[in-house]
Amino acid sequence: MRVLVTGAAGFIGSFTTHRLLDQGKTVIGIDNLDDYYDPALKHARLDLIRAREDANRFQFIHADIADRKTMTRLFQQAQVDQVVHLAAQAGLRHSIHHPHTYAASNITGFLNVLEGCRHNGVGHLLYASSSSVYGNDATTPFCEHHGANHPMSFYAATKRANELMAHSYASLYGLPCTGLRFFTVYGPWGRPDMALFMFTRAIIEGTKIDVFNHGQHQRDLTYIDDIVTGLTRVLDQPAEGSINFDPARPDPAISSAPWRIYNIGNEKPIGLMRLIEILEVKLDRKADINMMPRQLGDALTTWSDTSDIKTDFDYQATTSVEEGIGKFVDWYIKYHSLTPAL
Repeated sequence: MRVLVTGAAGFIGSFTTHRLLDQGKTVIGIDNLDDYYDPALKHARLDLIRAREDANRFQFIHADIADRKTMTRLFQQAQVDQVVHLAAQAGLRHSIHHPHTYAASNITGFLNVLEGCRHNGVGHLLYASSSSVYGNDATTPFCEHHGANHPMSFYAATKRANELMAHSYASLYGLPCTGLRFFTVYGPWGRPDMALFMFTRAIIEGTKIDVFNHGQHQRDLTYIDDIVTGLTRVLDQPAEGSINFDPARPDPAISSAPWRIYNIGNEKPIGLMRLIEILEVKLDRKADINMMPRQLGDALTTWSDTSDIKTDFDYQATTSVEEGIGKFVDWYIKYHSLTPAL
């Protein structure tokens, strides 16, 4: 089985690549190694993959998914059976000031992936969506069968657009497409722009933590290993059209076409202040907190309803936030060559 993983040097992409190699699959990874955050971390993730004994089943291509000619050639030559599309310009706040970057990567890039799948007989496209598509929805927990039509950032809008683009290709060409709405993925090797990474660094360095919305936010934190377990289970079961789809009363999560949307999360929202408390205990240091007003585009709460993915794929997140944060901090200290005593 040959799998194309876009964003292979990214956080979720690198963990997914490891898991697919563990399963005996051949992985072709693509990433443009952009400098949205320090590319050294991306190179380090790739070095871990290349150091594996079975690294001969991994091929890395340094390229941009928004490059149409490159993507057309890649699909023609690679002849992959499955695609895991994780490449995207990430970051809610960054999208407020750099929307064209998001349009190029998240819209044009995704179109190039869809076209590659369509013309080269790909059996299943599994792509990353986001809990941010729920936007200003006040009904919690967030459920795929509710609407997601009020995104609060351009990043979220691009992810919702991906879901609709995938549906059009599933309808027109019979391409099986499954979207996973990730809920705040964290863990070792995570992104430096995420709150957990920034909070840990600030506490260790003794600098102030900016806590927005005066600490009233809640996030459904999902540990990376739990995410990858769910992702790989879904990958091997291509989406199918549902006989229960009623066009007179359309369900936003299913279709008569081979297309599905699933939440994948922990189902246990945690307040930002509780997250900081766990870090303080783990690091044996107090945080210097600077309370700030709510930022533009920030959702108050993310909370996943994972009933569908549980039923269809026997998925259940098993890593507690305390355990997961502990593993992240241990990695952070080792990666930055800090002493445990700090």
